Amino acid sequence: MENQTTVPYFLLLEFSKNQHLQLLHFFIFFVLYMATVTTNLLIISAVAFDHRLHSPMYFFLMNLAVQDIGAVSVIVPKSMINSLMDTRCISYFGCAAQIFLFLFFVASDFSLLTVMAYDRYVAICRPLHYEMVMDWKYCTKIIILVWVTCLFYGMLHTIGTFSIRFCSNVVNQFFCEIPQVLKLSCSGINLFEVAVLMASVIVVLGCFTFIVLSYTMIFKTVLRIPSEQGRQKALSTCIPHITVVSVFLLTGFLAYMRRPSDMPSYLDFGLTVLYSLLPPLFNPIIYSMRNKNIKFVLSHMWRF
Repeated sequence: MENQTTVPYFLLLEFSKNQHLQLLHFFIFFVLYMATVTTNLLIISAVAFDHRLHSPMYFFLMNLAVQDIGAVSVIVPKSMINSLMDTRCISYFGCAAQIFLFLFFVASDFSLLTVMAYDRYVAICRPLHYEMVMDWKYCTKIIILVWVTCLFYGMLHTIGTFSIRFCSNVVNQFFCEIPQVLKLSCSGINLFEVAVLMASVIVVLGCFTFIVLSYTMIFKTVLRIPSEQGRQKALSTCIPHITVVSVFLLTGFLAYMRRPSDMPSYLDFGLTVLYSLLPPLFNPIIYSMRNKNIKFVLSHMWRF
């Protein structure tokens, strides 16, 4: 393809030229997508309609479920349609929209997980000040700040990615993933995007450090609780969050610490599925299995 600033469209990863395998890909992604949307909608419904879950912790959890639905909805339906219609195309602006929205939702996820660590810290280490600190006005401001900041973050990344000249339009992934799109550049290193990436690394490390410090203080406090029942009750609200954070960071680490191959790779594809589809699916399941209040509300909803 002739060197140009923009390309009219991009070609996403072709799974197979065999129609039966394309239909298998559609079916697998359809099952994963429906399972993810259904489980997260159950969490949203439980928190929204049951007054027993009207607290800051579950308010944050409901927002996490909304962001998880958004993240998978940005990338999975287009991949399913391509397999069903036997095509690989995504428009230039469609690719830019995928990158912008996916980054927005993923960044919002991690930001909210950081906020939830602070919520658990205040609830366990400063229980007498919890209602005063984590009131509804403050929680609403936090959510607005997370969404606005991550919108700006997604916009910066998208501008940096699409300010380059492309020498090819073949993206070796099932959606427009930034590392794969940047590989198509024929204009060398983009300093703006490098600056955004460096800022991203600093922010992620800062959030990770904050989460670790929060749980260090939480565990110190829990160990000082005299009763076994009290310790178990305190930990029961922390274990799901720790598990969700661990899944999020581990899958992202596995996907991005490996340099993408120059040719289509099933390993790259598998790692991308790992970090983009599995956390949104597992998050509501983890919270449902480990949180007694959510289990009770969901079982009550199921009976009706």
